[in-house]
Amino acid sequence: MTVVSNTSPITNLAGIGYLALLKDLYGTITIPVGVFNEMARIGKVVPGALEVQTLPWINSCEVQDLDRVRELRSVLDLGEAEAIALALELSTELLLLDERPGRQLAQQFGLSVTGVLGVLLEAKAKQLIGQVKPLMEQLVSDMNFRIGQPLYQGVLELADEV
Repeated sequence: MTVVSNTSPITNLAGIGYLALLKDLYGTITIPVGVFNEMARIGKVVPGALEVQTLPWINSCEVQDLDRVRELRSVLDLGEAEAIALALELSTELLLLDERPGRQLAQQFGLSVTGVLGVLLEAKAKQLIGQVKPLMEQLVSDMNFRIGQPLYQGVLELADEV
């Protein structure tokens, strides 16, 4: 399965100690060079920065369609723009992206998109984790991850944790 990721799913899962879920669920993750640079060369240590440089199952790839990246940059940050462009180039089965504007744009291009909460739901469905709720709470408290109440409740319902 070809999976491309933006920065936030990696940093958020690494920040709560569950980055390995990506390997367990998808095998190899591909990130665009812009995402790699966002994490590895940011000047401050962010969760997942060391992992994207050392783990053999996270690969970085140069985006070829720079015109598309420039077009997407008018509304998205570089990491999101490159992630969408790379996902289109690779005809990826899944794009990991958390931010709503990027997700909506990716879906307009016909890409299948999920974010960190979708990863947690899939991990629970495959019995890789026992519960989603404590990990969502950890994302909020430790990573300042924003989850609106309707989404929070919806995820709990999908996870059968209500």
